[in-house]
Amino acid sequence: MDVQNDFFTGPLKLKAVTKVIEPLQRLVVAARLNQVPIIYGVDAHYPQDAEVTWKWGTHAIKGTKGAEVIRELEPDIAKDYVVEKRTYSAFYETGLDSLLRSLYKSDGAKTVVLGGLHTQLCIRHTAADAFFRGYKIVVCRDGVEVFAQMDQEEGLKYLGHVYNAKVMMVNEVIREIVK
Repeated sequence: MDVQNDFFTGPLKLKAVTKVIEPLQRLVVAARLNQVPIIYGVDAHYPQDAEVTWKWGTHAIKGTKGAEVIRELEPDIAKDYVVEKRTYSAFYETGLDSLLRSLYKSDGAKTVVLGGLHTQLCIRHTAADAFFRGYKIVVCRDGVEVFAQMDQEEGLKYLGHVYNAKVMMVNEVIREIVK
């Protein structure tokens, strides 16, 4: 979720953000090796979006360098999916639910594994929408980050308590994928 230039090197850069890169790289490699679909939920804002005009300022404007996924986690265009979003949730008006239900020969995905940015915003709202649609949720503890470090543990506890998300280290998730 939102592993884009503007959050790593641009106007909304986080201090600790680079620590999610290596765990997410391992997760992506394991998913690809085990035919687990990878879906990138990315901000693709228009200049008039509320997140731009009312809250966070100009960031991740559709078609700009700032909206591109960082080089270290770049999608494989032939295999991966990119879902453009204009709000915190990757489900809101994006077609993500339809995509998830079409996977695995139309048996559909049952679990959504979340990593990226920001635990208390886009991860939280995407987890809520996944929960309301009946998906099991896994959040990668070492693969998510927040604006203010004090919000991380509270955010992870909230996801577990309210949305029954299983909070796991990336290596634990990889072990489950390989099973």
